[in-house]
Amino acid sequence: MRAYVDEYASFMTNVRHKAENTIESYKRDVNQYITYLNNSGVEDAALATKTTVLSYLLSLQKQGRATSTVSRTLASLRSFYVFLIQSGEAQNDPTLNLEAPHVEKKPPTILSAEEIDLLLSQPSQSDNKGIRDKAMLELLYATGIRVSELINLNMSDINLTVGFIQTSNGKKDRIVPMGHAAVEAITVYISKARGKMIKASDEEALFVNCSGVRLSRQGFWKIIKHYQQTAGIKTEITPHILRHSFAAHLIENGADLHSVQEMMGHADIASTQVYSKLMNSHLQDVYAKAHPRA
Repeated sequence: MRAYVDEYASFMTNVRHKAENTIESYKRDVNQYITYLNNSGVEDAALATKTTVLSYLLSLQKQGRATSTVSRTLASLRSFYVFLIQSGEAQNDPTLNLEAPHVEKKPPTILSAEEIDLLLSQPSQSDNKGIRDKAMLELLYATGIRVSELINLNMSDINLTVGFIQTSNGKKDRIVPMGHAAVEAITVYISKARGKMIKASDEEALFVNCSGVRLSRQGFWKIIKHYQQTAGIKTEITPHILRHSFAAHLIENGADLHSVQEMMGHADIASTQVYSKLMNSHLQDVYAKAHPRA
């Protein structure tokens, strides 16, 4: 059964055109499912029944897995069985008509403007690493791009004269403007630090690590955690929280939803409306606490 997984990953890449991170998650889900089948005496995934799949999902719930994890696992198994059927390895889909557990979406965590200022003021401007870190944090908050988009930026993707970057989520390219603070921080990084950090003169990556090659996701996560600690910010900060804060602060200051949707790269405006609802709720709380006749 393990042989199916690599073929499935290739199917997800070349036929479904899924993002690399999605494929890794799906592969992990399918491998765990296959382990469950082996332990249950099911020798071939094609022989699994609807009861088998349902029992597996229930076992995940009993293990205390989050509802979102169980839902994603079912999505992984659905696409896995689509692959098996299309490749002729299976005739029936045991996930057919199975319902995913309801996922209660928590409102996104948003940093205050004061917390943002505190975080962005942390990197030292007296060394190359601090200059680079300042540029990355300013750019992430200025554009709301994903961390994967940040680390995949090349020198050719950025226009400091006009003040925009070109980025892609794997499916669609988009142009995102950036403010003067980000432009200034990146200009300083390129002029003072990047040339001293790169390993090869033909390096394309905009942001490199201390070894002079493209920075990794894990590397950036460590950077942002470090500055959260040095800033003494209690809120758990992730790259995605900066993305949430970017969108919420834009809407709070009057940006229209469609413009924010375009900058965020959301396919569905419902994803962007979450921030509008969040800010409306915030304003209601402020009114209730501050207005004498609330």
